[in-house]
Order: sequence, then C-alpha cells, then structure tokens
Amino acid sequence: MNRIFGKPNAKAHIKGGSNTKQLSGEVCFYRKRDCILVVADISGLPNTSSGFYGFHIHEGNNCFGNKFENTGNHYNPHQLPHPLHAGDMPPLISCNGNAFSAFFTDRFSLNEIIGKTVVIHSNPDDFTTQPSGNAGTKIACGVIKAL
Repeated sequence: MNRIFGKPNAKAHIKGGSNTKQLSGEVCFYRKRDCILVVADISGLPNTSSGFYGFHIHEGNNCFGNKFENTGNHYNPHQLPHPLHAGDMPPLISCNGNAFSAFFTDRFSLNEIIGKTVVIHSNPDDFTTQPSGNAGTKIACGVIKAL
C-alpha cells in the first residue's frame, strides 16, 4: 500500500483467532487533510451468507485469547450511542475471502488510537443494536502501532 498512499503513520497487523487462522492482513492509518485515512487489506475471511463483516476499533490494548477477550468494547471516548462510537467503521465486504477498504474519518486522531485494537467480527454491524451493532463474535484482531 505504500506505493499508493505513502508511508502510514500507524498500522495494525491483523491475525485470525483459533477458528480463523487463515485470516490475516493489515489496517493502515494515514494523517491526511485534517482527517485519518484508514486503509484495510484483508484476506482469508470465512464464507458467510452475507459476505459482510463488522469492523471496529476497540478500547483494549491486546489480542490475547482465542476470542480476543481483552479487546474490550468499541472505542467510545465520548460515551455516544452506537453507531456514533469513535471506533465504529464501515463494514468489510468480502470477495472470495478478500476485502479492501479505504475511507476518511475525523472520529479519532492517531494519538487516540495508538495501542488500541482493530477487530473484525463474524457478522455485519446492523448500526442499530446497542451497544455494539450485533456484529457477532470477534474473528480477527490487531494492535495499532505507531510507525
């Protein structure tokens, strides 16, 4: 991704859990135009009927455990209802197990998310159910690190 967007300011290396070991990728964060450009490149997503996957920044600081129990809840420093959490991001859409996404956001700064986790969920986020959009189990995780 460096050839297209330049060097990221932060990155999370994504790894699947015990039931999704083939899942991997990276999520890069770039400071651009008073916003953060988020770019995700993921492979090995399991087949689901919808092909949509919840995609969030969580408040936790590690990806330990088979179910990523230490990732905590969605990053939500202003205690807003879902889907207004700072960590709520657009869903990933699978094409034969691969997903690519790029979007701008001003919901967080790089300094706020360094050390937090990026989580991929088994189901799409419904953007309604409180507190987390009924996105299902956590199937992959990565810790956001400054570069």
